[in-house]
Parts: sequence; structure tokens; C-alpha cells
Amino acid sequence: MRIAQISTLHERVPPIGYGGTERVVHYLTEELVRRGHEVVLFASGDSLTSAHLCPCVPEALRRSGQVVDSTVHNVIQLDHVVAQHDDFDILHFHNGHFHFPLSSLLGVPHLSTVHGPLHEPEQRMLYAHFRQVPLVSISESQRLPVPGANWLGTVYHGLPSDLYRYQPNPSPYLAFVGRISPEKRLDRAIAIASAVGLPLKVAAKIDHVDVPYFHDQIEPLLLNNPLVEFVGEVDDVGKQDLLGHALALLFPIDWPEPFGLVMIEANACGTPVIAWRNGSTPEVIREGVNGFLVTSIEEATAAVHRLEQLERSRVRSHFEVCFSVSRQAEDYEQLYRHLIQARRCQSPAHRSPVYA
Repeated sequence: MRIAQISTLHERVPPIGYGGTERVVHYLTEELVRRGHEVVLFASGDSLTSAHLCPCVPEALRRSGQVVDSTVHNVIQLDHVVAQHDDFDILHFHNGHFHFPLSSLLGVPHLSTVHGPLHEPEQRMLYAHFRQVPLVSISESQRLPVPGANWLGTVYHGLPSDLYRYQPNPSPYLAFVGRISPEKRLDRAIAIASAVGLPLKVAAKIDHVDVPYFHDQIEPLLLNNPLVEFVGEVDDVGKQDLLGHALALLFPIDWPEPFGLVMIEANACGTPVIAWRNGSTPEVIREGVNGFLVTSIEEATAAVHRLEQLERSRVRSHFEVCFSVSRQAEDYEQLYRHLIQARRCQSPAHRSPVYA
């Protein structure tokens, strides 16, 4: 198939540090190329890919630090896609909703993976208005605020099986990886580590909007706490070391997380996850297999003491079966073929041949 993958422009593909959507786009794109498809990636010019790159900005917007209005670049990116859309069998959008008004006008099948939460009133209004846009969710729980949208299916994220190595022998510490923000609840992770007397290694970024929260709520918890080590953002090499040697990843979220990529990154190393039962976590974490689901700091503390019940080899095996990028690509290929066939049935004389 001839496939267009349209990424966000906020981070490069793959991101240097933090960046979930762009990381998912990278793994999927590389797997589709490996499987013999012709793929064009619409992304920032500093992206690294085996596909053909269509650079829509010279450098990822967050890294450039010079962008005031990112919508300008999003509109220009959309114009690049529209100008080339007849070259593709399928367009796969990962970059939000700018293309929604063109959905009924595009002459080629397309779908949009929704990567963020949908609980804001404006989002419900958006998806109610554009009911015809074909959508893919990244968890069943993500759909709950907008059940009437045009959902084609749910495709869980996947990682390359060789991205992280299985680590059978952990060290006596816990890990937290993500953003420092109110909904990620680093304060809970610190409380859990303090309750069990284990070191906590924190690999996280702080967005500009969350700086006041960090100074007011988190920084006081870090000062004079010998158990907490703040290491900042880490790349895949850093994650291998941090997650692979941890007893467990703490995922104490306080919001309906759409997926939570770091959970399967930890599982790929054989490291179990202790996660709050919220959003997608019951879909990603199988109780007693690749982690524990909790609803309080007391339950999380008890779960730390039960970690020895989990076999790290079984954690890794569960990842390979459920959350590999090959499984993810197969799921998307089925959706691509479904949409292409549906369009061919609508106007068979107008469609060009599809190449597998």
C-alpha cells in the first residue's frame, strides 16, 4: 500500500526525549516500511525515518523555541498533504483535527488516530459536529466521552520487540517516568516510595505551564528527601537502564489516561507496573501478570511488597503478545484495507490499483 503518515510537528519523529505521539508514529512507520509498504512521513525536517520524509517545518516546534502560533505550520502541513493526496491509497492522521473540514472532500480513504483525552466539552462538540470522520481510539476507555463518534476500532500502541532488553535482575528502587503535572501525580509516587523506604528515580520533563505547580507542590517534596533522585528527561538508552533495573514503575495517575506508553516500555524490560485504576490502565495492566491496579497509596504500598509474586519473564512475554509493534501494524493494515475496499465499492471506476 501507499501510505501517508501525518505526524504532529511539536516534536521530531522520533522525539529526542519526551513525546508519546511522535514515538508511536515512528515505530508504526518503521514497521510499515519493513513490511514492504510505500510510506511517506509528513513531519518536522529533523525527523529520522526509513520512509520518505516530507518536511513540513525545518525543526520540531518545541525544539526551535521560536514559534508563537503553531497553527500556521499545521495549516501549511495540511496543504502539503492535500497537494499529494492522490499519490496515496490511505492517509493516516495523527495530528489532531485541522483536516476534519476536508474529510468529506478528500478523494482518498483516510483515518485519524486520536492520541489525547476527550473529556473537555469543546471536544465533545467537535466530534459531534464531524461525525463522518473515521476515527481510531488507542483504548476503549478513551472513547467514553464521545461514544457517538465514527469509531472504526481500537488499536493499542506497540513497541519494537528489540527496542528494550529483558532485564531479569532488578535493583532495589522504584521509577517514575513522564511529565511533572497535576494529573501525573508525582506526589503520590514520592509518598509510596517514602512509605516503603525505597529510592525513587524520577525521569520527567516539566512543561512551561506546569512550572508553578512544580515549584509550589513538588519541589518541597524533593528538598531534603534522600530517597528521591531527579534525573530529568531520558532517551531510549536512559529508559533501558532506568526502567530495566527498577523493581517497578509507579504510574499513579489522577486522570483518564488514554493509553500510557511508558507502561508497556517498562513491561518490555520485564518491569511490572503499579498503576492507579483510571482511564486505560485496566486495559494495559493485567492484574497479577504485568503489574497491579490500585486506588490508594495504601494499596500501592501493599503492591510494592507483593512484587516478588510477579515473574519478570512473564511480564516480558505478555508485552510481546499484546503490545508489539507488529501486532499494532497488523491491526492498522486491516483498517486500511477495510477503508480502501469501502471506497472502491463506492466508486470502483475512480480508484487506482492498491499495491500490497
